[in-house]
Amino acid sequence: MKSDQRYYYLAFSAFEEGIGPYRFKLLVEHYKTAKNAWSVPQKELVDVGIPANIASKFTDFKNKFNLDSYIKEMEQMKVSFLTLEDEAYPYLLKQISDAPIVLYIKGNLDCVGYNNFSSFAQTSKKILAVVGTRKITAYGREVTEKIVGDLVTSGFTIVSGMALGVDTVAHQTTIKNHGQTIAVLGCGVDVIYPPQNRQLYFDIIESGGCIVSEMPLNHWATKGTFPARNRIISGLSRGVLMTEGAIDSGALITCSYAGEQGRDVFAVPGLITSSLSEGTLSLLKKGAKLVTGAEDILEEFGMEKPPKNYNRYNNNNYNDYTAEEKEIIDLLQQENLTADDIIKNTGQKASAVNTLLSLLEIKGYIKNCEGKYKLN
Repeated sequence: MKSDQRYYYLAFSAFEEGIGPYRFKLLVEHYKTAKNAWSVPQKELVDVGIPANIASKFTDFKNKFNLDSYIKEMEQMKVSFLTLEDEAYPYLLKQISDAPIVLYIKGNLDCVGYNNFSSFAQTSKKILAVVGTRKITAYGREVTEKIVGDLVTSGFTIVSGMALGVDTVAHQTTIKNHGQTIAVLGCGVDVIYPPQNRQLYFDIIESGGCIVSEMPLNHWATKGTFPARNRIISGLSRGVLMTEGAIDSGALITCSYAGEQGRDVFAVPGLITSSLSEGTLSLLKKGAKLVTGAEDILEEFGMEKPPKNYNRYNNNNYNDYTAEEKEIIDLLQQENLTADDIIKNTGQKASAVNTLLSLLEIKGYIKNCEGKYKLN
């Protein structure tokens, strides 16, 4: 086995049967190093406080585990790792009581590591988690796209869990705006879950973001791994924003972790008649900060608001548009409108407006949703 201490952290992380952050910390404090702890016989593990059944499984695991083969597999899959002792380990995450002993990373390592920054206080304010329901509504999609687009334009890295619904929209919107996004999985970084997000998985990596997990390679998601995953989502972030979700939404677990970790919790209000607004409304009642736009989060963090005239979704230069196109874009930044509404507000001829709308739609700048145009 390799002698570098960080490889013993990696070896411990590959054992899935019950030596998590707390027990690992207990062992390292008692035996001074991870290398020493790895060599402890089964009986001694029990004497230190490791349950007998776990100590037995751990001993069997050690006898079968080949670290060199494991490292080779990681290299073949282009998977990196950071341990709690590494300088590049995310500073914010390191502050939580049950920080992962190892983070597996597929993609841009610099996206998750902070060692290259001279002022962590400033950098940490640019990392935000966005979470919410898997059963996203048109309203939830619209507010998630709007707020995330503005945050990315203001320099934020967006963290989420790559689940269907709000998570997916948050990642996609970040990529669309040329920002960096971190997906935290409840499985190994080499396992694409949910399978419907296979393309998103590769898009995140190719766009300069990364996939992160504390789970070892080839570890499949289970019901119990998602709550554990959620503490990492909040732990990596300066704050957590919930844009839409029911009262039993798993996103509320992430928000709960955020509160325990001393992070800011933000929530978008929704219709009081919608069950998918009950979660965010509950957070607001408990003291979460109300958000109707990215400016609310920027103000909370003491950051400048984004410029008024820009296409938040495509990050195109506003000056590249014609005067007539700008007029339509300005209107659609305020609200979604029908073609008749746009004709009335601009005073332009119907034929001219319809031509402009068609061109903007072909270019991918706007889209028609149920008779109303909106920024894409």
